[in-house]
Amino acid sequence: MINRDPVKEIVDTPRPVVALSKEFSDGQTIPFHMHWRAQLLYASSGVMTVTTETGIWVVPPFRGVWIPENTNHQIYCSGRLSMRTLYFDPDIVRDMEARCMVVSIPPLLKELILEFAKLPLLYELGGKHERLVNVLLDRVQLLKVDPLDLPIPRDSRLLNIFEHLKENPADNRSIEQWSKESGMTSRTLSRLFSRETGMSFRQWKQQIRILEALRQLGQNIAVTTVAFNLGYDSPSAFIAMFKKALGKTPGQYFNIKTSD
Repeated sequence: MINRDPVKEIVDTPRPVVALSKEFSDGQTIPFHMHWRAQLLYASSGVMTVTTETGIWVVPPFRGVWIPENTNHQIYCSGRLSMRTLYFDPDIVRDMEARCMVVSIPPLLKELILEFAKLPLLYELGGKHERLVNVLLDRVQLLKVDPLDLPIPRDSRLLNIFEHLKENPADNRSIEQWSKESGMTSRTLSRLFSRETGMSFRQWKQQIRILEALRQLGQNIAVTTVAFNLGYDSPSAFIAMFKKALGKTPGQYFNIKTSD
């Protein structure tokens, strides 16, 4: 279902880029909607989960998510969320990829976003405000993608597995066990996952756990608790998987202390 644009008045402001600053509480959901502008969502605290018909993107603090124009999406907030959103006229970001993606937000871009969000909606054109827009656009063109997305399969049998594992990420059943339940061979199931998600079943299942870990850590749930919630035998096994996948331990990633 597509709902009306909840910020249409702001998005329709006659400027090439407009900004919105808003605070959200833990567990708050922004229902499915779309904008005629492309947008960059950024949060300095909390974790955003963006869902479309084709995938899920989990966005930890100090990262952003790029959403192309006219993309129907929903946003779920884990932890208290301090969000800054930039809306771009599609004509000025034609070089950006036409797909959702989680991106790293380097320090300079972070400061530009925060500064731009302070401007009035009808900021001056042809002066210092427009120069800020130009610098912002230059930085946005250099965004680097973080691998924090999960493709949603379309095949009904794979979709059933997705729905189950999304709610039960600790389920450790193998692809052989899932194939019997789905009424196909493990080879067929493996081939389907590769075709529909671009990942092996094992990679895809681990990605579900990584994204769920980010959501729970964003709610300040202890690392040990997250590890057991996701079906790991020990916190150290979970931390090793997290570091291998994202290059940092959970504590380093969120700049938190762990007892493990």
